[in-house]
Amino acid sequence: MQVVKTKNQLRTILDAERSKGCSVGLVPTMGALHRGHISLVERCVQENDFSVCSVFVNPTQFNDKDDLIKYPRRPEKDAEVLQKAGCSLLFMPDEQEMYPEKDTRLFYFGPLEEVMEGVYRKGHFNGVAQIVSKLFEAVQPGKAYFGQKDFQQLLIVRKMVEQLNMKVQIVSCPIVREESGLAMSSRNELLTAEQKRKAALISKYLFESLTFVSKKRPAEIKEFVVNGVNAEPMLRLDYFEIVNGTTLQSIQEWTDSACVVGCIAVYCGSVRLIDNIVYKNAD
Repeated sequence: MQVVKTKNQLRTILDAERSKGCSVGLVPTMGALHRGHISLVERCVQENDFSVCSVFVNPTQFNDKDDLIKYPRRPEKDAEVLQKAGCSLLFMPDEQEMYPEKDTRLFYFGPLEEVMEGVYRKGHFNGVAQIVSKLFEAVQPGKAYFGQKDFQQLLIVRKMVEQLNMKVQIVSCPIVREESGLAMSSRNELLTAEQKRKAALISKYLFESLTFVSKKRPAEIKEFVVNGVNAEPMLRLDYFEIVNGTTLQSIQEWTDSACVVGCIAVYCGSVRLIDNIVYKNAD
């Protein structure tokens, strides 16, 4: 596996690969890689001749400076697990490389960014769009791989690709969970053993709520999940919304949309965790 830190080095290598007719795939990450990330990389390796993984903790998507400082970083271990996964190239730029000057671009994603994470993390998706568009421009992948855990982000990235007319296919990959059911996240490393046990209640209530879909309306299921999470003193709910899986707008009845997703954000101590569950799938 090659490791490069500049866009010029990256471009030289990718140009050579493309001249041989190789397809290029990209997995954008912020590092502290876990099995969820590796599942994306493995799929990228399977579906492309040349696989790129980027590791860059992007400052413009953090609306909380303390969160940026605390975000786990372990570049040496990341490189090791990527090599084992068969990744062709690790792109590990620094902030100066990605932002030689301030990025003043302002993206607008309409109703997609005005709910859930958009309410609680002002400016977050603008920062995501800035860095992902920069990475797409640098790598020019045919396919890019994103996890479904960040469901709202997935839709935002697809909208950005459409707005910028980029020729990249966004591939969504299933959530990978710990044995307890807790969705894999780099932030899980910041949890104590006791906090991890309590955080597993998030997915417990989501999966249990699935069993009520045929009997209860969305509002009743929302109440069940909210009450369950709020009953645990170690957890603090930011939101739980049952939404149209295409527009992210709240639904009142199951018949309101062919695709329905429940999205949740919860603090466990000072660590903010997100998860989601699909109640109805259009596929």
